[in-house]
Amino acid sequence: MAKNHLENAAEKGKGFFSDFKKFIMKGNVLDLAVAVVVGTAFNAITNGLVKNIITPVMTYFTSGASIDEWEVVLREQVLNAEGVVEVEKIAIQYGLWLQTIIDFIIIAFSIFVVVRIIKGMEAKMNAKEIAEKEAAEAAKKAEEEAEAAKKAEEEAAAAAKQQAILDEYYANVRAQAELLREINAKLNK
Repeated sequence: MAKNHLENAAEKGKGFFSDFKKFIMKGNVLDLAVAVVVGTAFNAITNGLVKNIITPVMTYFTSGASIDEWEVVLREQVLNAEGVVEVEKIAIQYGLWLQTIIDFIIIAFSIFVVVRIIKGMEAKMNAKEIAEKEAAEAAKKAEEEAEAAKKAEEEAAAAAKQQAILDEYYANVRAQAELLREINAKLNK
């Protein structure tokens, strides 16, 4: 009985790990993992750009005060005689908020540029496939237009044939009417 229980547990374990392996090996999970790694690296690059290049330039133009140090002090910090803080400083640190907005704009712009470059490269790489697809679509459209023109021509020919039959019928009716008038005129003489 214990052996059966262990075998069942082993079977369930195999099923679980088999399902987990299938899940992990799906393309979208692997793509997501790669995206997380690339995103983390990209974030480090962007943070370096902001902290090491843009912030020092902005600090230079703002008389040496870094943006993240900008604040409105509501209450100053109070120190006692030993230099220990008795009352904490209360400040609205709008500089940190502005720095976060600047970080966001730079990250969004950087991602936009990277995506645009990738799409441009993808379009160049797939230009032949796109051209073949467009040519196939154009050929299909031309074929459909040719079929439509042929159908319209057949319909016009059928309508002309029908009109010819009607014209012949009316001509026969006129001829018969003329014959009847002639017969009627001979009988009345």
